[in-house]
Amino acid sequence: MKVSGFSFIRNAIKYDYPIVEAIQSVLPLCDEFVIAVGRSEDNTLDLIRSIPSGKIRIIETVWDDTMRQGGRVLAVETDKALAAVAPDSDWAFYIQGDEVLHEQYLPVVQEAMHRYKDDSAVEGLLLHYLHFYGSYRYVGDSRRWYRREIRIVRNTDNVVSYRDAQGFRTRDNRKLNVKLIEATMYHYGWVKPPDKQVEKLSNFGRYWHTDQQMDRTRQELQMFDYSHVDSLALFEETHPAVMQTRINRIDWQFNFDIRQKKLSAKNRFLKWIENLTGWRLGEYRNYRIL
Repeated sequence: MKVSGFSFIRNAIKYDYPIVEAIQSVLPLCDEFVIAVGRSEDNTLDLIRSIPSGKIRIIETVWDDTMRQGGRVLAVETDKALAAVAPDSDWAFYIQGDEVLHEQYLPVVQEAMHRYKDDSAVEGLLLHYLHFYGSYRYVGDSRRWYRREIRIVRNTDNVVSYRDAQGFRTRDNRKLNVKLIEATMYHYGWVKPPDKQVEKLSNFGRYWHTDQQMDRTRQELQMFDYSHVDSLALFEETHPAVMQTRINRIDWQFNFDIRQKKLSAKNRFLKWIENLTGWRLGEYRNYRIL
């Protein structure tokens, strides 16, 4: 079995992305790792080159900043990396620049890839998600956070990134048939210094919003206030080992009363149903679970 990892990145240092940790977390599963490095305003290219692994293959790209609708440019960059993976790979493992796979799940993922390698009906593998927020101590536990997403796809040349690169579909826009596996991706996109979060939101949002909308956003954002969140839970497990150095150098404080729930009556009821049954009513699913 051959596995290719792939991702994309731009301005990783400027916006404080844990891209090095992301790549390192999945390298043990990969025979190669292809990363599309966009032309940046910092030393992102040198940062990627500094990762001590012969498995990493860099392709240098230029983002089309005229793509201003629905984050489409992110999917385009993802597709560049996917198109460059070795054609003889069985699986392609996608990870974004703010995601990290805990080492405890490496055997689970590897076993699943072996189990379904020859089952052509399985077009991808679906992972669970934890979304950290504010600091490394809290995770989002309301309905605003997606619970699952496709991160491993069969390498058939018939799969493309969907919308803003959150998931995948076939080239003719069909949802992939997937197996849900008991592995969890840790998403750290909402854990960074407040000033970096402001900078990211003030600039990255242009791939979703007009110039007028972005001007208003910049005027409103002076310092990002993590306390404006609907519901959080305390995280009491361990983080991936590759994240420990980053976690140790956290230099801002965020404390949240997890008893505080800013949920509408409707969302409180839907959350109660989900907690009771595990079923999320009205959940968006860009996949078909086999």
